[in-house]
Amino acid sequence: MDQECTAEIRAHAAARWQKARVWAARVPTKAWVVFGLFVFAALLMAMHTAFPGRDASLRLKVQHSLRGAQLSVWVDGDLAYSGKLIGMARKKFGLLPDVQGSLSETLPVSSGAHQVRVRVASDDGTVQEDTISAEFDRNSQRTLSVLARRNDMSLGWLGASAPVTEPASSGAGWVMRYAGTLLLTIAGSIVSAIAGYAIRELPKQIASRQGEAP
Repeated sequence: MDQECTAEIRAHAAARWQKARVWAARVPTKAWVVFGLFVFAALLMAMHTAFPGRDASLRLKVQHSLRGAQLSVWVDGDLAYSGKLIGMARKKFGLLPDVQGSLSETLPVSSGAHQVRVRVASDDGTVQEDTISAEFDRNSQRTLSVLARRNDMSLGWLGASAPVTEPASSGAGWVMRYAGTLLLTIAGSIVSAIAGYAIRELPKQIASRQGEAP
């Protein structure tokens, strides 16, 4: 019984596939080209929406007295950085043992107001977390100072927003700055071409169908 049901299902699937192939063969090649361009334009628009332009930067400047910890940074709820903090044992004033460590990272962000959340989870199980907000100007950098100790952590902005200049030969900077504009330009050109094709071909298709009608 199961074999008969399986055979019947396969027969129905084969019949539907054959009908789909016949239908696809009747569609003009130009229509498939237009459909492909439309899908490509939609993908470009989706990419532009999913990857907004990041025209500013956040510099992390971390000073800590921990032997080991995990640093995590969120920007507006999205994880922007995760890395390991490692401290080196040194003698304070040449006598008392002390642990010191530092870290510096630059993260790309979009201009505008952002909320930054910093979390430091020490290897001994201690977790410290704090949040700070700031306004980021376009093509600028803000430096966030993070001071982490065993039972204390403080956040603070260093100075004012500083302008960032990128060399003209920087490929990554050029892509980051102009990728969104390029995507929109390409998508707009494709949509314009599709609209022009529809204006030219649609009347012809309607007239052809009217001529074939009895």
